Amino acid sequence: MNNFLKVENISKQFENHKALDNVTFGVNEGKIFGLLGPNGAGKTTLIRIINRIFEPDTGQVFINSEKLKADHIAQIGYLPEERGMYKKMKVGEQIIYFAQLKGLTKQQATEQANFWLKRLDATDWWNKKVEELSKGMQQKIQFIITVLHKPKLLIFDEPFTGFDPINVDLIKKQILWLRDQGTTIIFSTHNMASVEEICEDIVLINKSRKVLEGNLAEIKKQFSTNTFEVAFNTVDEGFKSNEVFDIVDEVNEKEIKTFKVKLKKSSSKEFLKYASEHGNVVAFNELIPSLHDIFVKVVTNSENPTENE
Repeated sequence: MNNFLKVENISKQFENHKALDNVTFGVNEGKIFGLLGPNGAGKTTLIRIINRIFEPDTGQVFINSEKLKADHIAQIGYLPEERGMYKKMKVGEQIIYFAQLKGLTKQQATEQANFWLKRLDATDWWNKKVEELSKGMQQKIQFIITVLHKPKLLIFDEPFTGFDPINVDLIKKQILWLRDQGTTIIFSTHNMASVEEICEDIVLINKSRKVLEGNLAEIKKQFSTNTFEVAFNTVDEGFKSNEVFDIVDEVNEKEIKTFKVKLKKSSSKEFLKYASEHGNVVAFNELIPSLHDIFVKVVTNSENPTENE
């Protein structure tokens, strides 16, 4: 698969602070890519370099195999974490204004504005001033302004800030719809559950350096601890830790007894056969680590490389 965006050996220094240190990764075309890291990791600096707000000290950014240049900015839509609009300006006027700055005619801007206002259940906001809207409503308008010109690359920095759960789902559906239209999306957030839900690939930056990159499903397999959960409605006393597995935890609920086990030598198929010989198994599944757990582990280990995992 082709990289629509390629970040290659990017470094950036601000006085005594190294914001980015030789960061390299690629973002596949038409996919949602998670840009992750704790506060101060360098994510915002990197986003600003992609938007040509900052120039890197070393390294290059490529869009469709071309070195990033001024013309590419028209292909990018950027929703920053810190939002800003003209509070006294009416919603419709403001959307048209920003759309024309992105190169749309007034007619094109009006058509796209009506299209997106309808998608976001905001058709009656056209003549309202921005200051009359709630924070969540303002966020919807900012989202529309970001996507209105049909950019090939969208960068969302904490896009769900200020939204209630219903509107989080609404915006999430729009992001997935944009991906399905072929848009390449960079998604930066601290909400790991959202990343697991919509991202296919990720990069994790900590203290200016890349510490993890790859396909999310493959990363989760990589961090698997060979731990499983097996539930019985009947089980005999012979089911206990031995040379092939350890019982890590045990929970009794009504007629169901659930064991958390860590396999040593046996495969999951062999273990399930053994378990079935000692009771009636009603559920069996592998306990895959969450992205939250992986995030914490990788960041901690990168900050304390001499400590045992």
